[in-house]
Amino acid sequence: MSLPITPGRIQSTLRQFLNNEASGGLVLMAVAVLAILVANSPLAEAYFHGLHVYLGPLSIQHWINDALMAVFFLLVGLEIKREMLDGQLSSWSRRILPGAAAAGGMLFPALFYVALNWSNPAALRGWAIPTATDIAFALGVISLFGSRVPSSLKIFLAALAIIDDLGAVIVIAVFYTSDLNMLALGGTAVVVALLYGMNRAKVVAIWPYLALGAVLWVLVFISGVHATLAGVMLALMIPLKVTPGAPEAAHGESPLHRLEHALHKPVAFVIVPIFGFANAGVSLAGLSLGVFAEPLTMGVAAGLLLGKLVGVVGTVALLVKLGLAHLPAQASWGQMTGTAFLCGIGFTMSLFIGLLAFDDPAVQDHVKIGILLGSVVSGLLGAACLSLFGRRVAALTV
Repeated sequence: MSLPITPGRIQSTLRQFLNNEASGGLVLMAVAVLAILVANSPLAEAYFHGLHVYLGPLSIQHWINDALMAVFFLLVGLEIKREMLDGQLSSWSRRILPGAAAAGGMLFPALFYVALNWSNPAALRGWAIPTATDIAFALGVISLFGSRVPSSLKIFLAALAIIDDLGAVIVIAVFYTSDLNMLALGGTAVVVALLYGMNRAKVVAIWPYLALGAVLWVLVFISGVHATLAGVMLALMIPLKVTPGAPEAAHGESPLHRLEHALHKPVAFVIVPIFGFANAGVSLAGLSLGVFAEPLTMGVAAGLLLGKLVGVVGTVALLVKLGLAHLPAQASWGQMTGTAFLCGIGFTMSLFIGLLAFDDPAVQDHVKIGILLGSVVSGLLGAACLSLFGRRVAALTV
């Protein structure tokens, strides 16, 4: 006999879903599929037109990509700082394996892309598109396997993805910056100095940081550096340590932990899905199967699928062979291969870099198709490997 559904049970089920590591990736996956369906339905004209409607100085799409995603990058920056100073990346012994794997996982996808697009100088601007890993998708997929995947491998993937995000931030800052406004950059430096001063003065209230962060975003936007990097700059200035005697000391929560906790669900379930819906939609009208064989599309897809695999597994194998590192505890090479495939899911950050690299909507569509193709195949192969080798490991340990 089925139990009656009560408001309390519904609330409990919703809370469990929101707290599940896989939920953010599942929501993003559903939103991406919805965007593609809408872009190829009678609603397509309204979908594409709506994104270009202006609200004040920016279009809706620019508000999403430049402003909302600055909050996403703020959370990314908070996670990077916490892990580097007080987490899984707090020592060099912990950083070496995921750090080297992340470096290999960025280098080889770029090489695959460049090799396939060498004859087209204009397309080379997109070399960084397949270098990124979507942490929400990748962790979402690996979390679906529960205890069949050792926790050490999940930690390895999370650390790798965080270092990967740091690399993507550096790439965006260095290679995708337009003409610089030196006056705005000077203002940016002043605001960062004020934030640093607040940090050193042990200001624990979050609102002064966020207020200056809003000013920082405007200045960075004007400066020519991509505005989302203001989120990372702000994150680095948020205090991590709990100040003895401060109100939050009794609860053991620093300003960074409080802000990270407050942002996690809004970013995972609102901001990133909005970004995915606004940017994943690609019209397939007029496209032939030949688009999958075009160098740009294949460069992105091959970079994500093969480049990540070769870069991550190859780097880990080299470090293990040289005796500089060991495989994550209780993990097999088959599971490491599956994890490397999951690193080829490059949805959010790859889309973001693709939009920075190319202005032509037609070229952007080819980039999106390459990202979707590479990410979907990488995710399926990664899940297949983890399912196959996870069962074998479980069987051997019974």
